[in-house]
Amino acid sequence: MRHQDNFTKQPVWKKLWPFLAWLALFYTVWLTVVTGFGFWDEVFSHWPISLAMMAGSYFAGSTPMGGGTVGFPVLVLLFDQPASLGRSFGLAVQSIGMVSASIYILAARRPIDLRLLRPALVGTLIGTPLGAAFIAPYAPDLAVKLIFAVVWAGFGVIHFLKLGAILKPDGTRDPHGTFDAPIGLAIGLTGGIVASLTGVGIDMMIYAVLVLFYREDLKIAIPTSVILMAATSVIGIFSNILLSKINPDLYYLSPEVAWNFLAAAPVVALGAPLGAIVVNRLPRAPTLLIVCTLCIVQYVWTVLKEQVSLPVFALSLGGIVLMNVMFLWLFKMGERNTHRVRRVSGDAVQAGLAANDPDGKGDPASVG
Repeated sequence: MRHQDNFTKQPVWKKLWPFLAWLALFYTVWLTVVTGFGFWDEVFSHWPISLAMMAGSYFAGSTPMGGGTVGFPVLVLLFDQPASLGRSFGLAVQSIGMVSASIYILAARRPIDLRLLRPALVGTLIGTPLGAAFIAPYAPDLAVKLIFAVVWAGFGVIHFLKLGAILKPDGTRDPHGTFDAPIGLAIGLTGGIVASLTGVGIDMMIYAVLVLFYREDLKIAIPTSVILMAATSVIGIFSNILLSKINPDLYYLSPEVAWNFLAAAPVVALGAPLGAIVVNRLPRAPTLLIVCTLCIVQYVWTVLKEQVSLPVFALSLGGIVLMNVMFLWLFKMGERNTHRVRRVSGDAVQAGLAANDPDGKGDPASVG
């Protein structure tokens, strides 16, 4: 406790020196690359993605959404780029923005859920490269767009249904030791595969489990999801780069990924940490409602722009319904587990009191 008090009394620059050092290093490298190789024309010509990522990076740091959740639809739906470019750009830009937010979170000693995060990191280290190598290159473009749209529309719908319950928890969650490792590993494996297809998704998965099943406070769940997405993004973009060197035809990596990345990176390096700062200071409901509305809008936009057939549209709606059935099941299971754990804890306390007060006199001095 004394160590924590000493930390809070330190000047801001002293507390956040790892984050400030990271920013200095990043901007030095970025300026050196752009100036040294004469890339300024490309950076300026890709200004629209920089503008879009101003909002995207803020949402990335303050919600369980990676910056690719904005970057993907902007590039794919607005600029008519292939889904593979949107995916690779999302991973690339998040490897700066989400890493930047993660360094701030760790430097500021924001609480995170390590019990679920550790096994999830192991899972994504396996799932993301496997998805990039064996699933992503064979997935049809429309399928990737619809998976992205359905995943985030489902996220939006469950928040409209359960926003009050999601905002309610405060403080750390109840322990579920036997569940943490397998659940975290499953999140990492499946979320890594989803991220290898769409560039995002694993952050939403760990967030959903934390807030719906574990009843975690958003101030813990969101930073945890940011760190997992940061690690997945770094693993994902390096997997894509390595695979493109091994087999350029199968694992094609468009030069547009690099140009969009260079234009957006200096924006997200500050935007995502700003979101991480704001999430602890402003009411969370308005930001979440805006994000959830955007999630549903991008689904409608995808369906209309791609002019999907009626069977495909029905299938996508079924996917949203299925996701929300799973979310509601998680919510119900979380309700039961929370009551069970608290009942067991209460019984343990009562047993301790009885042991210290065998005569039932209730003498406070005898307790403890």
